[in-house]
Amino acid sequence: MELLQSMQVFARLAELGSFTRTADALQLGRAQVTRTIQGLEDLLGVRLFQRTTRTVRLTLEGERFYERVKSLLGDVAETTAMFSQPATAMRGRLRVDIPAAFAQPQFMACLKAFGDQHPGIDLVLGVTDRTVDLVAEGIDCALRIGELPDSSLIVRRIGQATMVTCAAPQYLREHGEPRSLEDLALHRGVTFLSGQNQRPQPWQFNDDAGEQSYLCRRGISVNESNAYVECGVAGFGIVQAPGITLERCLADGSLVEILQHLRPYPRPVSLLYPSRSHVAPQVQVFAEWLRRQLPVIYGQWLEENAQG
Repeated sequence: MELLQSMQVFARLAELGSFTRTADALQLGRAQVTRTIQGLEDLLGVRLFQRTTRTVRLTLEGERFYERVKSLLGDVAETTAMFSQPATAMRGRLRVDIPAAFAQPQFMACLKAFGDQHPGIDLVLGVTDRTVDLVAEGIDCALRIGELPDSSLIVRRIGQATMVTCAAPQYLREHGEPRSLEDLALHRGVTFLSGQNQRPQPWQFNDDAGEQSYLCRRGISVNESNAYVECGVAGFGIVQAPGITLERCLADGSLVEILQHLRPYPRPVSLLYPSRSHVAPQVQVFAEWLRRQLPVIYGQWLEENAQG
């Protein structure tokens, strides 16, 4: 048990990079954290961290050890979760961050049902399209759409979001409907600006040659998901987005799908959290709820992930 606790301290220090922040997170004294790491290094006979007055970084041996420890602690957490307290008795805060694409009536109604099932969980909901630092901002988990950069975060795939290319009927009456990728050069579009660098995101299409990228050079650019859709509805030009974002507009006819035969591959929907070794019970319950409920509430626009 003492070795397991030492591994938990080691893993948290590897993730936070600070003895003080690790002590605060684990509610231990800083001196106790230092002694634990020194004891673990003595036991293993290797130096796990490079320490300076400002930084704490893993050594090469520490990085190798961290990968094994992360997997081991994750297995322990999942095993002990089998005997955790009943959902109705679960208590604590759950801070969740979602992209604006999910801030839709269906999701909010289902989130309300989750809150009713777990009245002891206090939900704190953040809505943003920017990249968030889960550890620094105290976020328990974040829901994201699309491919993710490599990081130390744990990624749990929830499903696959169907992507749709569409435009307003007014725009199509004025400019005609594109039938091929070559036709896009004659059209205007709404470009989504992603991340802190506001990088324009190209549209993706899937044809006989595989997935093709196209960056529209004419039109308007925006950096928020709901504004992106509304620009399409207003007739600024063509938009491409997850069907879950466009469902209402496609249903009422304010947007019409085009180039359906070139639909891109679905984009992954994932839940991110900082570490498998320190997953709170309310995060585990929320992750399982998402896996079950999102394909139900979004129907044709979200395919269930076979790997769960």
